[in-house]
Amino acid sequence: MKTVRLGRTDLMVSQLCLGSMTWGTQTSEVDAHAQIDASLEAGINFIDTAEAYPVNPMTKEGAGRTEEIIGNWFAKSGRRNDVFLATKVAGAGNYIRDGEEISSKSIREAVEGSLKRLQTDVIDLYQLHWPNRGSYMFRQNWSYDPSGQDRAATVAHMEDVLGALQALVAEGKIRHFGLSNESAWGTMMWLQIAERMGAPRVESIQNEYSPLCRLYDTDLAELGHNEDISLLAFSPLAAGFLTGKYQGGKIPEGSRMSINDKMGGRASDRVLDVAQVYLEIAAKHGLDPVHMSLAWCCQRPFPVIPIFGATTMDQLEHVLAGKDLILGEQVMAEIDAAHKSNPMPY
Repeated sequence: MKTVRLGRTDLMVSQLCLGSMTWGTQTSEVDAHAQIDASLEAGINFIDTAEAYPVNPMTKEGAGRTEEIIGNWFAKSGRRNDVFLATKVAGAGNYIRDGEEISSKSIREAVEGSLKRLQTDVIDLYQLHWPNRGSYMFRQNWSYDPSGQDRAATVAHMEDVLGALQALVAEGKIRHFGLSNESAWGTMMWLQIAERMGAPRVESIQNEYSPLCRLYDTDLAELGHNEDISLLAFSPLAAGFLTGKYQGGKIPEGSRMSINDKMGGRASDRVLDVAQVYLEIAAKHGLDPVHMSLAWCCQRPFPVIPIFGATTMDQLEHVLAGKDLILGEQVMAEIDAAHKSNPMPY
């Protein structure tokens, strides 16, 4: 398993990251622990979670259960030092703190809660799950309107949060700081204000990215390259559409679509037809579509670490079988041509 540098840190992490958002709902604790064991054996040492997990469904009562499952594995295995651990603080509208926005107060409260559930003394990468001011992610790009934003309030918020993160780093409770569902402007503001304050710099940004969702490809890609920001690409298999399991209108029992038929706004009229284009590229070249999509992410011309999720051990083993795949120039070119002809299916 190839390792890559996270941001500008001195930390080398596996180029694939194990996602955990179904642990505690669709995936049992026993199976989640088996996934961690198998991933470490395969060379994957990076696990991503959040205080809001699990999802499918996401509930106030269930929030934090995924972190507890990971914490129980740490306690049972004694292998905390073998894992690079990332988690997130929920933002405005969350059900954990009654809709409270991210602030120095909520971050400290959230960190203490996560540390307890994870049964650890330190979080390696602490991420803001979404911006207080709103985001164009999650299909909001179609009608995104930033004209109501208050720049002065945003700057004051960033200064407040960075002060809290600076204190938490000094206390040894977090090591590094990352964003999620952010924009190029927002990320540059975090970088500039952190530099002025001598606070922790942004090392990563966790945004959706796959052959079907390429919003990151322009301004954020340039930022990632020049500022050494690692993209932690969530939904690199387009929430399962790029596996082929939904083709022909199929809805496998226990799949995400069997629980959420809109797939978070991804289940458009075009998505199956566009997914088919990529499935045919994989078939033409004798590739597994799951392996092709993950390898494509890893070979983008800016720093990328795909986060994949596996509901079952069979799915995990399927992913691991292709973990070292490298795509040829012809496949990469055909994927780009498919994107140009079939942009933005959702």
